[in-house]
Amino acid sequence: MGTGIIKNMLKAGYSVTVFNRTKVHADSVIEAGANWAESPQNVTEVSDIVFTMVGFPPDVEEVYFGENGIFAGVKPGKIVVDMTTSTPTLAKRISERGAEKKILVLDAPVSGGDIGAEKGTLTIMVGGNKDAYDSLQPIFDIIGQQANYFGEAGAGQNAKMANQIMIAGTMTGMSEMLVYANAAGLDLPKVLQTLESGGADNWSMENYAPRILKNDYTPGFFAKHFLKDLRIALNEADRMHISLPATDAARNLYARLVDEKHLGNDGTQVLVKLWWETGKLPN
Repeated sequence: MGTGIIKNMLKAGYSVTVFNRTKVHADSVIEAGANWAESPQNVTEVSDIVFTMVGFPPDVEEVYFGENGIFAGVKPGKIVVDMTTSTPTLAKRISERGAEKKILVLDAPVSGGDIGAEKGTLTIMVGGNKDAYDSLQPIFDIIGQQANYFGEAGAGQNAKMANQIMIAGTMTGMSEMLVYANAAGLDLPKVLQTLESGGADNWSMENYAPRILKNDYTPGFFAKHFLKDLRIALNEADRMHISLPATDAARNLYARLVDEKHLGNDGTQVLVKLWWETGKLPN
């Protein structure tokens, strides 16, 4: 998603400096006009606002607290925004260190996948410093269709967990719907057309079911990252002493995909392969 976000910032006239652990992954944004830096520290040294988006909470820790991380190069008065879907606990820790460094910190995970990032229609869920949130509205308007502030540090991550819990239900529902309709001998494209016009319509079905029908499992969002999100959500639910049985079932399904079938680098729509071993719809 970072590629789409950066390109939209560049199109809006912002100067953007980037770092990626694998430089080749940044080639397209460098060709589009972004500058390259050798570390998160170097990015921070030349930027007034720093956005981060990586895979897992340990990656976030390294980017912020590592030897060449953001806190090694940050100066008072800057704003840092973590857009990774991470843990509320880590978001609070980053915010606390930010206060020590006299900078403003936001946790701002997003929803909308690669398509939303490319089109600038992401939904942004924000926690942290309210003044920083207000000042970044022009940028949020460029990369997203909606940005909402939920409260202190970690609140954005909790809002994203609510989002992922909802998506877990739509992904399992979409997959089982296709299995059922196919077994019943229905015309699958016609089924999708019909469902999209009624009460069963949802984002997952609109965006991922057509990919499945084309045998396209390229990641708009990695299955391994979705499994990470579901694990975070369930861990947070345990802390709040609440039970989420449907989310627990979805977590177990994605764990089979990632841990047993080693399909974590495919998109979340790969869930259907638990029923179609070949990953292809029967003719």
